[in-house]
Amino acid sequence: MQSTLSLINKLIKDYPEFNFVISNDFLWSAAQNTIYINPKPPKSRAYALHELSHALLGHKGYTRDINLLKLERDAWEHAKTVLGPNYGIKISEDTVQDNLETYRDWLYERSTCPECQTTGIEAKEQHYRCLACNHAWRVNEARLCALRRYSLQTK
Repeated sequence: MQSTLSLINKLIKDYPEFNFVISNDFLWSAAQNTIYINPKPPKSRAYALHELSHALLGHKGYTRDINLLKLERDAWEHAKTVLGPNYGIKISEDTVQDNLETYRDWLYERSTCPECQTTGIEAKEQHYRCLACNHAWRVNEARLCALRRYSLQTK
């Protein structure tokens, strides 16, 4: 089995249009045209292919939280069905679903009303409204930091 560093070297040769940086995180930055890869954890090769998939699929951002889940799902599918076979890396459905579950949990936390704990809807980017009590709140980005929900005055 090839090491993650060996895979990174292959990706650098195969995709010279992207920058690859060894990091403590896994991240695709469209603004920097850079894929950040942490070669240490288990499954790092799968995560590297996942981040490359974001780049190849042209993922640049999202306006609604639910769209992030779609971007993540699409990147995992591409990594699993296209890139994985090309590089001899099997990405299990368990790995995909375990990762997607973190985004589903993230989305659920953001959409939970801070007043009555009912699930709300995202009315506009980072602004939610509860369907049960009509409470409104906004959220921080919270992908790499703690979730914060700030109540807004309702009219």
